[in-house]
Amino acid sequence: MNVRRRLIPAAAAASLGLGALTACSSDSAATGNTDKFDVVASFYPMAFLAEQIGGAHANVTSLTEPGQEPHDLEISTQQRAQLEEADAALYLKGLQPAVDEAVGQTGIKTKIDAATLTHIEDHGTGGHSHEGEESHSEEDEGGRDPHVWLDPVKYAEIAQGVGKAFEKADPDHAADYKKNTEALVTKLKGLDGDFENGLRNTRSKVFFTNHAAFGYLAERYGLTQEAISGVDPDSEPSGARVRELQQEAKADGVTTVFYETLVSDKTAKTLARDAHLRTDVLDPIEGITDRSRGDDYFQVMEANLKALQTALGAK
Repeated sequence: MNVRRRLIPAAAAASLGLGALTACSSDSAATGNTDKFDVVASFYPMAFLAEQIGGAHANVTSLTEPGQEPHDLEISTQQRAQLEEADAALYLKGLQPAVDEAVGQTGIKTKIDAATLTHIEDHGTGGHSHEGEESHSEEDEGGRDPHVWLDPVKYAEIAQGVGKAFEKADPDHAADYKKNTEALVTKLKGLDGDFENGLRNTRSKVFFTNHAAFGYLAERYGLTQEAISGVDPDSEPSGARVRELQQEAKADGVTTVFYETLVSDKTAKTLARDAHLRTDVLDPIEGITDRSRGDDYFQVMEANLKALQTALGAK
């Protein structure tokens, strides 16, 4: 899909006091050599931060198209040129190896790795370890969970680091970046409160997902994520894993198998049918498309909260 979408609607921008924002684009013509602070972001959650914090001073380009699965991104020659022309690159090391390599090879002065701005953890394939599964050490980057933006607290930590990096790279507009960052962090704290209050009292604390994207969210709010696949959304579960989930659904009162918008829902729906469970969407917000339940990060996170409340039996 070659769809251009403004990362936050005008109402949200006004509520944050950011004014009119530029649209995030994948068009290289909009990338570098503008009269604004040109930022190339690796995928939607990073582009959203850049737009919110950069406000009217930033020109943000995302390397990942709307609707494209970010894990699968390959960097084109044109995109390498985008990086070379930009004032800053904002990415999350460990999520997109092609981006990590491309950023490392460029001479761009300001390289902001979001993974260095908060603590990255190893959540394995789900809420528990499972017999026969390979364990990962904290130092094994392949086993570390990059989905930090799904925890509003960690996302706020990253936002603060990005704000400081913008202030340093573009000191003429440092005051505005600081103000925008504070407004964004305040809104993320409000979202954290919504989740904490909304998930405090539920009949079940266990939820099933298509892949292990929600480890941070589960840990933050006292839940247990059980993933059909691992952190890699393309991995296939074993027959033993599927049988285990069927048994656990009965034991833990699981009602719903969640799938997402950017990867196949076939395995999730098969498990749900075999275990007599419902299906619903829990969006990892790796990209915003016409299938998303909202137009920006905050709207989709609120939709995720409602879906979890329904599935877990919020009281």
